[in-house]
Amino acid sequence: MTDILFVKPILPRAGALVLPLAEGFTLDGLAKQADEATNGAVSRGLEAASFKGKKGQSVTLWAPGGHLSRIVAIGLGSSDGQDIQAAEAAGGHALPLIASEVEATIAAEAFSPSQAAAFAQGLRLRAYRFDRYRTKEAAEDKPKLTRVTVATPDIAAAQAAHAPLAAIADGVYLTRDLVSEPPNILYPAEMADRCRALEKLGVKVEILTPPELEKLGFGALLGVAQGSAREARVVVMQWNGGAEGTAPVAFIGKGVTFDTGGISIKPAGGMEDMKYDMAGAGTVIGLMAALAGRKAKTNAVGLVGLVENMPSATAQRPGDVVTTHSGQTVEVINTDAEGRLVLADVLWYAQHRFKPRFMVDLATLTGAIVIALGHEHAGLFSNDDTLATQLAAAGTATGEKVWRMPLGEAYDKQIKSDIADMKNVGGRPGGSITAAQFLQRFIDTKEGAMPWAHLDIAGTAWATKDAATTPKGATAFGVRLLDRLVADHYEG
Repeated sequence: MTDILFVKPILPRAGALVLPLAEGFTLDGLAKQADEATNGAVSRGLEAASFKGKKGQSVTLWAPGGHLSRIVAIGLGSSDGQDIQAAEAAGGHALPLIASEVEATIAAEAFSPSQAAAFAQGLRLRAYRFDRYRTKEAAEDKPKLTRVTVATPDIAAAQAAHAPLAAIADGVYLTRDLVSEPPNILYPAEMADRCRALEKLGVKVEILTPPELEKLGFGALLGVAQGSAREARVVVMQWNGGAEGTAPVAFIGKGVTFDTGGISIKPAGGMEDMKYDMAGAGTVIGLMAALAGRKAKTNAVGLVGLVENMPSATAQRPGDVVTTHSGQTVEVINTDAEGRLVLADVLWYAQHRFKPRFMVDLATLTGAIVIALGHEHAGLFSNDDTLATQLAAAGTATGEKVWRMPLGEAYDKQIKSDIADMKNVGGRPGGSITAAQFLQRFIDTKEGAMPWAHLDIAGTAWATKDAATTPKGATAFGVRLLDRLVADHYEG
């Protein structure tokens, strides 16, 4: 799918017509015109299929008459449910039903401009495909949809509502592309180079290489990287859309482009999934693209630590002690608890270089969070109630849901080391919590409280089945959530 156009309501002469209908609907506007043009085929077909307009319900009428190849009815649920999320979800549900058409028209007369834009956004988000390595895919299996027209009375308002959504979708697509790439293609240096594409949006991109990182004292991050032939990188991305001199908001992402577990090697089964252990970094990159693409009126900085965790003669060993950028020392008990080591250095660096209004880090950090929350919520840990509440509200608004988890002194004691300031694991009990406690030690409180939140997205970064606006594969979880956080509270 390439083009989304907003047009005045006119019954199309070809392709598919999509009718979003709520419970208790009556056919009017284009729906009524289509029914009349097909000699009542629409009303008869809906009645025969017992279509009631329930949320997620759909009916396809094939070759209903006239010039249309199909008419698709999509249920919106109750009239009270005709909100932005319902319209967006309906767009996502509609996409697979019209993907084999070349063109389609959405009968959006009953929608507000924002709802019409959201329906189009749902179509766009569901239409994502990562197929660049499919060389022999049958032509009949490829989507053919190249043009979608959204029929709405207020074209200008719908276009205005859709413009920022299109920029956000671009950010989502960028993240999904990065997370989907195979690890032999996307390694730290390559991922860093791809960040350069953000410069055309006005983002300042700075890439730190190992000599610079060594000079800065990034001992934890470089310790993870030392087993790989692929050198580490840290990328700093700055978007200055707010008032000059205003402190930025900061986002930090874990970017382990492949995670074998290092010397503490993972089992072979499912290890191929560890290509997406860089999803936190991918989200930060996509978020920065979204903020810049929609010209967000805020100053934002995104930092990603990019490494590959491999076993080799030079790899970090269990029992090693590393000195972090903060000066604190860490006893490495398990080399598969590497993401927190990467984030530790970048968090400290971000706080002291940029002095941000808050910091949010994202990481596919622990399997324990999947056990706790499944694939429905990301784990939220925070030292600040206001920031936590804002994140939860943004998650509800975008459908990228988070669930707050505890922090506390008892958990912190689990990472006490006998020979260093801390160790990098605290045992099986509360594994996602002790990982967050580790990260919290790299939030400097000497100059006052720094609002910080950690999002463990291990259960939400990758989908094993299709959902309304998320096809199977990389989800880009967090791009829309964090963009909404900024839009609601940190612009202007």
